[in-house]
Amino acid sequence: MSQGRILVVEDDEPIRRGLVDALKYAGYDVCQAADGEAGLLAATSGDVDLVLLDVLMPKRDGFSVLKEIRGRRQDLPVIMLTAKGEEEDRIGGLRAGADDYVVKPFSAEELLARVDAVLRRSPQRRKNVASLELAGRRIDFNLRTITHGDGSTVELSERECCLLAYLARNMGRCIPRDELLSAVWGLDPRGIKTRTVDMHIARLRERLKANEGQEIIKTIRSRGYLLEAGTAEE
Repeated sequence: MSQGRILVVEDDEPIRRGLVDALKYAGYDVCQAADGEAGLLAATSGDVDLVLLDVLMPKRDGFSVLKEIRGRRQDLPVIMLTAKGEEEDRIGGLRAGADDYVVKPFSAEELLARVDAVLRRSPQRRKNVASLELAGRRIDFNLRTITHGDGSTVELSERECCLLAYLARNMGRCIPRDELLSAVWGLDPRGIKTRTVDMHIARLRERLKANEGQEIIKTIRSRGYLLEAGTAEE
């Protein structure tokens, strides 16, 4: 089972290849980008658990990419990679919202230890949820079904299942609409005005058949959606 999905944003091909190989060997799924623009798109439009982000890159530098990520996926863990060792650069990265800062050259063991430490304290750490007991309902993500307490079963569309699974992996955390558009639909939310997320949430609520006054999927005004706590099985 994968330990999570890591995005490596690094323009130096040998370094990037070494990072990708080390992470894969350690059990992570890995995607990669060779410049700041591609890295930003991958970070905000894909379902990734952590970003390894170089500072000096073509098209966009790491600090610029980090600022964009923090504006759109505030809880996504980011570890900065740089050849610069000056204290002001490290402090600047951390103040900009980086979760950690690694100075080149570094060993694979050090990097993997830092990745593991950041993921362990991250509220967004991936959980491979196979099923979920939620407010008297059983959700099977493999079969794409909701079984209610009376034994009746409702089928979910693939998109509804993906949306509910993402909410389940982040149970108890308010997830912004832009993050859902990026992670579930694979869309860049910049400049997009759509009610797609809201309509799918409304359909999920119908499938869940919440009792009057019961909020299984909560709307957090001006912020996003939150799935109430349930019992998940991986």
